[in-house]
Formats: sequence, structure tokens, C-alpha cells
Amino acid sequence: MKMNQVQMIRFRLSALSIFRGILDRSVPQAFLRLLDALDEPPAEFLRRYGAFYSLISERGCSDRLAYAFTEAALFDENCFTRSAAGGTQDRLPAGVLRAVKSDCEAILAAASLSSDEVLHAYARYEEIKDVADSLPRWQSGECAESFRMFDGSLDRVAQWYRKNGCGMFARYRAFIWRDGDIRPVLHYDTIAPEDFTGYERQRQKVMDNTRAFLEGKTCNNCLLYGDMGTGKSSTVKAMANLFRTRGLRIVEIPKERLMDFPLLVDKIAHLPMRFIIYIDDLSFQHQDQSYTTLKAVLEGGLAARPSNALIYATSNRRHIVKERLSDRAIEADDVNTRDNMQETLSLSDRFGLAVCYTAPSKKEFLEIVLAMAKQKGIETDEETLCMGAERFALARGGRSPRCAKQYIESLFL
Repeated sequence: MKMNQVQMIRFRLSALSIFRGILDRSVPQAFLRLLDALDEPPAEFLRRYGAFYSLISERGCSDRLAYAFTEAALFDENCFTRSAAGGTQDRLPAGVLRAVKSDCEAILAAASLSSDEVLHAYARYEEIKDVADSLPRWQSGECAESFRMFDGSLDRVAQWYRKNGCGMFARYRAFIWRDGDIRPVLHYDTIAPEDFTGYERQRQKVMDNTRAFLEGKTCNNCLLYGDMGTGKSSTVKAMANLFRTRGLRIVEIPKERLMDFPLLVDKIAHLPMRFIIYIDDLSFQHQDQSYTTLKAVLEGGLAARPSNALIYATSNRRHIVKERLSDRAIEADDVNTRDNMQETLSLSDRFGLAVCYTAPSKKEFLEIVLAMAKQKGIETDEETLCMGAERFALARGGRSPRCAKQYIESLFL
């Protein structure tokens, strides 16, 4: 490749506009620094070449540079990727769409440059020829998925973003609210609805509500309550996995950070994806006034949830707020005792859908055990399995799907 062609790629890479964010990512940034050294003294050029190769070796992409380069663009969040994820890219000005095409072409051209092409484009190549022969070479390999689809038209690229979302919400499926921002969960539970045994009726209610939410139909915030170990939290995570390709993401917010809800809303309200805002193991002490924050979020507050979000909460308590007889004794002389009780119970009533998960009967518990054993390929006879499961459950104080899973896992120890 002639020197002026490599220089042209360098200039086009420097002029990225819509996808300019990739220049803040380590591999594209270091690559541009290498190309910017084409006019530098030999020592500086070779220093940047070595630094770049060291970086891509550490990133594990010395044999697939094109993937690492285009992956940075694949997960870049910008006006085009957000619009494409929402299916509204055609509403962007023609000038913006032309800029997107130009950026894609420049990124693909840069990703396909070989080591030899860069070295031969160096202005003083003859001075470093002997050293250049001994330098390590990278391999380009294939581009990341959506950029393999780019054929001069943006239609297929836009379809990828429509299916997978944009920015970090395309790379990850689950998130947690931490330190005032949304952080991705790197190792997320991949449980799916077909992994469950039992509780089909409860799970179907949650699934129908979630599907209605994604289709823009009437839906409700959901409270999953009942006995421990019955699969409440797993049901919520399974919904996020099931509907991921339809643009659903899940963000967990700890109960103690509910006062940050308006900040969380601001982060997701403009995004084209839909979100389950998940609150696990929700309960409040009687004197804990933070539950009023959640009440305002569910219904009536100015900083209510946006239209692209639903709140799913799990709790072992139907009424969420812990109440003791001693609390009522203290309030016995309160003229408005009934009002105080209504205040305490009103939080759970603001969930439009409440789904109860009760501990299984002995028959249901053993059915779960046998189904799990079959899934795991355990060939022990049913009578032996059931007797062992009963002893295991009694030792742990009760039957539950979680107990059944722990029993099956214990058979492999």
C-alpha cells in the first residue's frame, strides 16, 4: 500500500465524528498514536510501534486486530447507535448518516492495515529496515459482527443495534446501581425459564406482564413475595435473560440507595432499551421512613419511573414493612391508629401485580427433586432419591426449590 493511502487512513481516523468515542478506547487510541508517528524520528516511531504491539498482546488481540478495533466501535454509544437501537435512525439528518458511513469506512480501513503496510509507510523506512525485519507482526483477522455487515449501507448495521442495544447495554445484560452510576455485572446468572421446575402459574404471570411491557401494552410494577428459596429472584433474572434480544435490560438498585432513584431515572430515560429496575429482598423496619421514597416512585411522586422502566421487587413479606405488636401498643393512644396502619400497608398495594410463592408441599418438593435429578443425568432410583431429599430438607428446616437444588448438588460431592 502506498504511503499516501496509509496517511489518508490516518487523517480519516483523526477526523472521526459520530464514532469519535472509540478514540478514547485503548487499542484505537494507541493505533492512531502509531500512525501519528509516521513523520516522527525513528526512535519515536519504533517506541510507539512497540507500545502498540505490547498493548494488543496484553489485550489478547495480536492475531485479531480488526475485531478489537471494530469492537470498540460496536459498543460505542452515540446518536446513531442510540437511534438505531430504537429503530429511529431514519429520522437522523442526512448529513449525520453520511458521517456515520464515512466513519464506518475509516474504521474498517484502519482495522485492515497490516504491520508491513504501516512500516513501509514510515517516511524514513530505509533507516529502520534492518530493525523492522525483526519486529513482531499483528494479524488483522475478522471484524466484529455488526461491522462485518457493513456493505456501504447502514440498514444491516442498524438491525444489529436494534436487536442488541447500544453502548454498554449492548455489551452487558445486567447492571447494578453503585457509587452514583450504573455499573455492569460482569458475571451474571444465566438462568432461563426452562431451568425451573414448578411454579409455572406464578412465572407465567410475570412473563405475561414483562411481555406486555415490551409491547407497549398495559403492565404493572411487580412484587414477588413468599417463602424463601422458592425462586422469586431467579424468576426476575430469567425474565431479563428471556427477553434480552427484545431490548430488555435489568438494573438492580439496593434498597438503601432508593433515594438515588431520580438519578437512575435520568441515566436510562433517554435510552431506547427497556429496563427492569430490580429491588431484591425488600423489607423495611416499622420506623424506617425510607419506604416513603419507594411509595413516591411507585405512584404519585414527581420523579416517577420513566415509561421505559418497570420496578420488580422481591420480598419474603407480603406487606413489606415489618410490624410488631409492641409497635401497635406504642400507638394505642393515637387517635388516627387506622390511618397509621393504612400508611404501613399502602406500600405493597402500590405494586399493581403481586405474585405469591409459597413453600412446596411434600409431593411438589419431591417432583422438583426428581425433575432436577433427570436434568443432571442422575440414575439413582426414585425411592432412594426421595428418601435422601426428605432427610436433607428436614436437616435444613423445610422444603423449597433451593433446598432441592442443594440436595442434587450434594450428590456430586
